[in-house]
Amino acid sequence: MKKIKNVIAIGLMAIIMSSCATVFGGKVTAAQKRKPLPGEEQRQVRVVALIADIILFWPGLIVDFATGAIYKPNK
Repeated sequence: MKKIKNVIAIGLMAIIMSSCATVFGGKVTAAQKRKPLPGEEQRQVRVVALIADIILFWPGLIVDFATGAIYKPNK
């Protein structure tokens, strides 16, 4: 019983300490990864993922911005 509790606790910590957009945002497209060129529209940020990262584990923002997962994919 104690092993099960430990596994659950470790799993929950891994989810909490990860970045929300990277884990739950789906596949990251090439447009999300690259910076917009001069004259192009700026990328839009996923507000829900941003707020979740700030509330749950703010260093996750670094991962989300580094991978580009925090940005909405182009339609």
